[in-house]
Amino acid sequence: MTISMYTASVPVFVRMLTNLSAILDKGAQHAQARKFDPDILVQSRLAPDMFPLSRQVQIAGDIAKGCAARLSGAEPPKYEDNEKTIPELKARIEKTVAYLKTFKPEQIDGTEEKTIQLPLRGQTMTFKGLPYLLNFVLPNVYFHVTAAYLILRHNGVDVGKQDFIGAL
Repeated sequence: MTISMYTASVPVFVRMLTNLSAILDKGAQHAQARKFDPDILVQSRLAPDMFPLSRQVQIAGDIAKGCAARLSGAEPPKYEDNEKTIPELKARIEKTVAYLKTFKPEQIDGTEEKTIQLPLRGQTMTFKGLPYLLNFVLPNVYFHVTAAYLILRHNGVDVGKQDFIGAL
């Protein structure tokens, strides 16, 4: 049995971003129960040299939507990185998930050997489709979703492994 490029990408991104949105809900509920401004969480970080929660959410979505777009031959949409509240971060996730759901398997399947040019930090990285997905995109999406999860967990939000993984 083989797995398709679409199956290994879009449904995985949708699931992880949906789980991230639910984790953000728990962050907002935690702040409300503890009577503090939930926007404090949006700027929280694990270490001084790490991005805050807001940027972790932005990057996770950007990498996911960029992957689907690039594999399909489309130009990824650009979003302003101006979210300052949990509802704004959730709206961004919702917009990204809606975009991802526009892709069909036939747009992405068969792109294992497609050349992907990715401008990154002043240089252009070149990948073939499968290594791009498996070695760059998936680890990055999981990293940034995990970082967001850990920032909230570090701040006392009652989230666990099941929140990260989601319903099976």
